[in-house]
Amino acid sequence: MTDKIRIGDKWYVSAHAARSEDNPHVLKHNEAFLLLDRFGDIHGHGDGEQGLYHEDTRYLSHLELLIDGVRPMFLGSAVKEDNSLLIVELMNPDLQENAVPKGTLHLFRAKLLWKDACYEHIRVTNHGDESARLRLSLLFDADFADLFEVRGMERARRGELQPWACNGSEAQLVYRGLDDIVRRTRVVFEPAPSSLAPGQADFVLEVDPKEELHLYCTASCEQEPAGVAEPAPQAPALLHYDEAFRQNDSARRAVLGLSCHVETSNPLVNLWLNRSVSDLAMLTSALPSGPYPYAGTPWYSTTFGRDGILTAREYLWVDPSLARGVLSFLARTQATSEEPERDAEPGKILHEARKCEMANTREIPFGQYYGTVDATPLFVALAGAYHRRTGDHEFLRGIWPNILAALEWIDRYGDRDGDGFVEYACRSKDGLVQQGWKDSNDSVFHADGRMAEPPIALCEVQAYVYEAKVLAAEMAVHLGEPDHAVRLRKEAEALKQKFQASFWCEDIGAYAIALDGHKQPCRVATSNAGHALWTGIAAPEHARRMAQRLLHPDFYSGWGVRTVAGGQARYNPMSYHNGSIWPHDNALIAAGMARYGYTQEALRVLTGLFDASLFFGQHRLPELFCGFPRRPSEGPTLYPVACSPQAWAAAAVFGMVQACLGLDFRAEPAEVVLKSPRLPAFVDWMKIRQLSIGGSSVDLLLQRYDNNVGIEVTRKTGEMAVRVVI
Repeated sequence: MTDKIRIGDKWYVSAHAARSEDNPHVLKHNEAFLLLDRFGDIHGHGDGEQGLYHEDTRYLSHLELLIDGVRPMFLGSAVKEDNSLLIVELMNPDLQENAVPKGTLHLFRAKLLWKDACYEHIRVTNHGDESARLRLSLLFDADFADLFEVRGMERARRGELQPWACNGSEAQLVYRGLDDIVRRTRVVFEPAPSSLAPGQADFVLEVDPKEELHLYCTASCEQEPAGVAEPAPQAPALLHYDEAFRQNDSARRAVLGLSCHVETSNPLVNLWLNRSVSDLAMLTSALPSGPYPYAGTPWYSTTFGRDGILTAREYLWVDPSLARGVLSFLARTQATSEEPERDAEPGKILHEARKCEMANTREIPFGQYYGTVDATPLFVALAGAYHRRTGDHEFLRGIWPNILAALEWIDRYGDRDGDGFVEYACRSKDGLVQQGWKDSNDSVFHADGRMAEPPIALCEVQAYVYEAKVLAAEMAVHLGEPDHAVRLRKEAEALKQKFQASFWCEDIGAYAIALDGHKQPCRVATSNAGHALWTGIAAPEHARRMAQRLLHPDFYSGWGVRTVAGGQARYNPMSYHNGSIWPHDNALIAAGMARYGYTQEALRVLTGLFDASLFFGQHRLPELFCGFPRRPSEGPTLYPVACSPQAWAAAAVFGMVQACLGLDFRAEPAEVVLKSPRLPAFVDWMKIRQLSIGGSSVDLLLQRYDNNVGIEVTRKTGEMAVRVVI
């Protein structure tokens, strides 16, 4: 496999072309997602990654619309702003078979995902003066490839694939995997095709002048659990397209209507904000435990602990229900035993969960995989931030045993050698070697480029542990455990002092990225140090130095802060983690700058990412982009296989807005606090509607002046105070 990205481990993505060329359109709903080309077609065979996926299995690998055996001419395509619908417009070329001149027929395609099925509406309109006869064909196939196969992994053997079975208006393909689960693709047509054969449906149409004809195609992803002897002979009826559209639209409106809404004087900022809200709504799946933001499409459309936590944290002030859903799911899946093959230990929080065939057969370790060192302290901190935001005592009591178990993991398993720092070393033979958020194999190294030897104590992980203990102490007080709170505060303070002594590097003006297995600092200037600002572990004098250092040209490209500063060993602006720019990373850095009073510096970070958003399709910030310096009259450089949309990138704008406004909350009594709020130069005013705590809510109008921001409460319900600290 010569086309893999090989950063040192096997879990990176086959890359031979930029996804922006191959898959410009993405739809997702709950466990299903769809990757399409601009024609609305799927070409997923071979190295292609397009397709209809459900629970990381590809249920459609080919779907192509032809007219008289040739591809229509492209007019345009776009996903609606709320991500509910893909619209594609096509026209006919010169058709020799039925002598129809070019541009006579307009073909309209609309696609949506709803409840594990892709619904498509095809409308054919004759704009000519004579009747037009045509043969419209839909070619289809399913390979039931596991997502990791699509990414480039080879398998020694696969399950049993049965031939297509066709009956009137429906075709079915059944696959029994090596995990004994029966997976079925059903393709249903309305009206019934003129002919239906395995892999092809033909409609012979006669369209009168100015007439339009409507066709519908639904592809459903279905499965039966392991142990079923034979596939069910009679599948349930599917919804009609119109009903699926109504249900989909109603559900999305209900979700978007619950959270607060942000609007500004700048329509381009509004496009960025609205795109981010829509992407988060699309990426969020309704699990039995509550809403959970799946990390990103295509490769990470599942539950990730770290990603879900940080997304929920960035979005917490807008919609706390997302944090509650994340906490509920991660509490349910918290490890309870030592399982080295999954890097699991009691109290540890999940890294990644997959339901695909290769996960079920243990060909990959990610069925429930715990190889992350940071999700556990981040889980505790999110619980504390959620409680502070909502005052939800009942929920806190329910997950308090999980919080205690997580704190126990931090002290017992996270710090195996008892030196006061949390470290990691991969124990699974197939697991991740690097287990922080920069989890590519070459991401933790010394100033001379040597890789750090495990066990590794990452800079940002100590910062997360510090915040976890500070917030856990606050929660303990609310739950009537004052002695526990005192102990946690003392532990946090001791960690803070030890951290300054062990991690600060005066020569680089930042905290070392890590201590290696010999307790030697990796003296490399990286964005990891900015996370120390975010949690408050940084000493004030170090914070001042880093706020300046992170905006130096070797760090700040003009679009954002690089993961590794230029000139450092292994710096590469095209790398995944060693010189690229990640929006969520920048959001945490901006929040950290503002925390220490460097709001102007935070505004520069926000400004850079806003400027970058203007150059990305649909104003959607991707997972990451390249770290090349900003050049006049040019946009940022894409990273070719970045996920887009990505949840924590979508939520980043809200984290940065909160930072620049100094926005904080107290639930009892209900209070909104704005500490030295600032707006960027490209925003004259900002409206925040339905900002809620419990049963109370306010609408705020913020007006930018030369040296400050004026704040007006335009609506208030219930008992809530708004306080501004200058």
